[in-house]
Amino acid sequence: MLRRPHAYSLSFCVATVALMLGVFLSTQSVTAQDAGGDAAPAAEAPAADAPAAAPAAGNDPAPPEAKSLFAWVFEALSYYFWIFMCISIIFVALLVMNIMNARRENVVPLALVESFEACLEENQVQEAYDMAKEDESFLGKVLSAGLEKVSLGYDKAIEAMQEVGEEENMKLDHRLSYLALIGTLSPMIGLFGTVDGMIRSFSVIAQSGSTPEASKLANGISTALFTTLVGLALAIPAIAAYNILRNRVDRLALEVGITSEGLMSRFQNVGK
Repeated sequence: MLRRPHAYSLSFCVATVALMLGVFLSTQSVTAQDAGGDAAPAAEAPAADAPAAAPAAGNDPAPPEAKSLFAWVFEALSYYFWIFMCISIIFVALLVMNIMNARRENVVPLALVESFEACLEENQVQEAYDMAKEDESFLGKVLSAGLEKVSLGYDKAIEAMQEVGEEENMKLDHRLSYLALIGTLSPMIGLFGTVDGMIRSFSVIAQSGSTPEASKLANGISTALFTTLVGLALAIPAIAAYNILRNRVDRLALEVGITSEGLMSRFQNVGK
């Protein structure tokens, strides 16, 4: 009877010790897992913060912002930009004006030729004169000048027509000559800008104690090149337009002379 309680006591003690060991071991394992779980984020934190710290480690300056082509050209041309802008506006205005003046309707209008000839065939000289006088074309002025002098003789009428024809032709030539002037001045202004830009670049080299800055040298060289480019870009179309329109005006002026003499030929016997 006495051995059974002892056996129960021993079994109870062993079970109690085993339970305590189990609780202790489980507690230690949980603590270790918690410590490991907390340590992992702590270890990962520097890795997460590393990219943020990377830019701070490099002290390279940020690249300059890229300029647009217009901004670059405007900065390189400097005050030459406004000079070339004024020349461009004048060139376009002169080109349009000379094209309008060189039209056939303004020099040898077909309607005037037909109406004038019809009046002469019907012997309506006064009506023909009034028609030519009211017409502002090259041919109208020549015919009206001839009819004013036809009473003095055919030769006097031809002389008056030639004088007016030369005067009108000279007016057209004077308007065209401004295109030639632009074609001559534009490359000269560009050459002036070229010399100016090169002087700026050489002054940078002369004033720098050691190696000059490339950006400052590039400013002067850009001015030199862009002024030459813009000057030629204005001169080429101006000279081309001048020569094309000059040939057209000469051809129309010759046609005015032939047409006017043909229309006035019926007055050859006047004054003889």
